[in-house]
Amino acid sequence: MTKLGAVVGGLVVLVAIASIGAAGDAPKTPWKITGQLEEACSCSSACPCWFGSKPTKMTCGGGQFLFITNGTYGNVKLDGLSVGSMAQSPEGKSMMDSFGSWNFNYYYIDDKATPEQRAALKVIGETVLAGGASPKSEVRYVPIVRTTEGKEHSISLAKYGKFSGHLIEGGLGGASRIINPPGADPLHHEYSQGESTKIAYNDAGQDWSFSGSNYMFGTFELDSEQYEKYASGLAQKMAATKKK
Repeated sequence: MTKLGAVVGGLVVLVAIASIGAAGDAPKTPWKITGQLEEACSCSSACPCWFGSKPTKMTCGGGQFLFITNGTYGNVKLDGLSVGSMAQSPEGKSMMDSFGSWNFNYYYIDDKATPEQRAALKVIGETVLAGGASPKSEVRYVPIVRTTEGKEHSISLAKYGKFSGHLIEGGLGGASRIINPPGADPLHHEYSQGESTKIAYNDAGQDWSFSGSNYMFGTFELDSEQYEKYASGLAQKMAATKKK
C-alpha cells in the first residue's frame, strides 16, 4: 500500500470506530464545540505522523487537549470545559498506520464537569480524539489547567503530568502554519507549529520527560454533522484507493 493509502486507511478506521461509538447514543445527540487545541508530542517538529511517516523517536507519544470556549451536546452546555487524551504509538510505527494497536490512549476529562457534562465530553472526546485507537484505554477526571505567560502555554493534568510549549516564527514572519497535511482531520485542518519546552507524564505505566520536541496550537469549530461527513468522505477515498 502507498503512503497515502496507509494514511487514508488509518483515518478511515479512526473515524469509523469513533462514529460507531457516537452512534451508540440513543437517541443520537447533536453536538457543537468551538475553542482552542493544545498539542505536544515526543517527535521533533513538525510531527511526521501527520504526513504518514514514522516518528522521529522509537515511538510518538504525547497529548492533545480541547479547551472549549462555547459548546453544546444536545441541551447540555459545555462552555469553559476541557477534554483531552494522552497516547503512544508502537515502536517504529506512526500514529496513522498503527491505529487500533496504539500502546495506550487515555482520556482526561475536566473534573469541574457535572455528570451530564462528563458523559458528553466522553462522547466528543472519543469521536474527535481517536476513540478505538488502542485496546488500552481509560478515563480520568482531573483538574485540567491551562496558563499562558507571554508566548509560553502550559497545560497541567495534576498528578498525571504537564506539558508546555511556544510557537515558532515562520521564515517570512508571523507564526509558522501547517495547512491540510495528508493526515488532516477537521481538528487538524490547520494549526500553528511550535516547540515544546517540557513534556512530563506519569500515567499508563509511563515516565516521560521530553523537551525541545513538537508543539502545536490551533483553533476549532467542530460539530457532529461535520464528523459524519468526514467519515463518509474518507470511506469513499479508501474505496477508490483499493481499486487502484
